[in-house]
Amino acid sequence: MTGWLLILAVLLLGGVLSNLGDRLGSRIGKARLSLFRMRPKKTAVLITVFTGSLISALTLGLMVAVSEQLRVGLFQLDQLEDKLRDSRKALQLSLTQLGANQSELEQARRERQTAERQLQTLNQRRQDLEQERERLGKEVEARDQELRALQKRTAQGQQELRQLERNVLALRSGDVVISTGQPLTMAKVSIPKPGLARQATEDVLRQANVQAYQQVLPGLAPERQLLLIPRSEVSKVERALRRGGPWVVSILSAGNVLRGEKQVLAFADVRPSRQVVSRGDVLASVILDPDEREVAQVDGRLQLLLAAARTETRRRGSLAPSLQVDRLALRAAAQELVDRPGNDQVLLEVLAQRDSDTADPVRVELRANSLTGP
Repeated sequence: MTGWLLILAVLLLGGVLSNLGDRLGSRIGKARLSLFRMRPKKTAVLITVFTGSLISALTLGLMVAVSEQLRVGLFQLDQLEDKLRDSRKALQLSLTQLGANQSELEQARRERQTAERQLQTLNQRRQDLEQERERLGKEVEARDQELRALQKRTAQGQQELRQLERNVLALRSGDVVISTGQPLTMAKVSIPKPGLARQATEDVLRQANVQAYQQVLPGLAPERQLLLIPRSEVSKVERALRRGGPWVVSILSAGNVLRGEKQVLAFADVRPSRQVVSRGDVLASVILDPDEREVAQVDGRLQLLLAAARTETRRRGSLAPSLQVDRLALRAAAQELVDRPGNDQVLLEVLAQRDSDTADPVRVELRANSLTGP
């Protein structure tokens, strides 16, 4: 609003001064005044110029007096332009600095993201290392346990080795009378009612104690309990006998026993008695080639055949310590095989002569059949 007033005031002032100048010039012209010895016409022109200059000066003075912006523009324009140039340079410098700062900020952000990713990688690596350390710790602990167990087994093995050495020494000197796992007694037991299980078990143990006395303390009467067997083993036998049916009860030595010892540690083996071999069963067979005619060759084949038959009877569950075979008939058969005519192969078989249960001895015989070639 101040601008419009200023313009209006300038117009009014210009109009008034112009009118005054015109009138003043006219009067001076009519009066034919002369200033500074000039001609009246030139004096009128001078007055008109002076009036116009006065109008301009008054107009400018009024504008300068009224408008601070005009005063600043007239008298401080160069300074303002210098300040503006400086401000523009500063702004440009600030913009450049801002761009550099933004670039640095972006770089810093990227570096921070990279650092965060690296930190995450380091954290994951640290977790992996901790898990690996825990796993290795568990493995070390397991290895320590295995080492302790191995040391324990080694110590036990060394103790057993020393005991074995003592047993071997004693065996060589003839002092070991009962070896580990040797049966002291073996009996086929069948009771009519469960109430007799304890009595039957005690009878078997009494028989085993007598056998132990005869081998460990020969010549002495069985006046005390030489046999030492855990109660759990006795209960095992009693429980089996109460179930009824025929059972084979064996009392076995738990270790080597020297002559003159005061105790024999033993354990029990109890299993159902059943038929394991039937009469006529072929327990083993082998083929004798035509060129096998030497005595050593035939004897080797026969021994191998009997060993295979013994293995088969054990596989079927027989507790008999060995096979029963007629040695004279076996030697006669071996001689016939050595002296046999022809070049045919011979099939040798070991057959069961009778039915045998778990605890019964297994009696066998040899049968030889010639295999005619094609």
